Amino acid sequence: MPVSATNELAVKETGSDRKDKDRRDRPWQVVVWNDPITLMSYVVFVLRRLFGFDLATATRLMLQVHNEGKAVVATEPRERAEMAVAQLHAHGLQATLARD
Repeated sequence: MPVSATNELAVKETGSDRKDKDRRDRPWQVVVWNDPITLMSYVVFVLRRLFGFDLATATRLMLQVHNEGKAVVATEPRERAEMAVAQLHAHGLQATLARD
């Protein structure tokens, strides 16, 4: 294979690798879902404790969960978003990941 063909192949592989990395690094959304059991005050407490929201922000997000059925409470890299979902589950809240 000529040298120039090898360089073109290397450039193409690097470009596709970059696209894969960009897809992996894209932020993930942490979505909290409504349930009929959990107290609204408890949802506010958990959001403040886990994410450091002030009372007004946590209350707004809790009301969005209550009225619309879900709310995006964080946008993070995948590993941190997975950890946030696990913490929400540990506190008894229903949460999932979604692509940003």
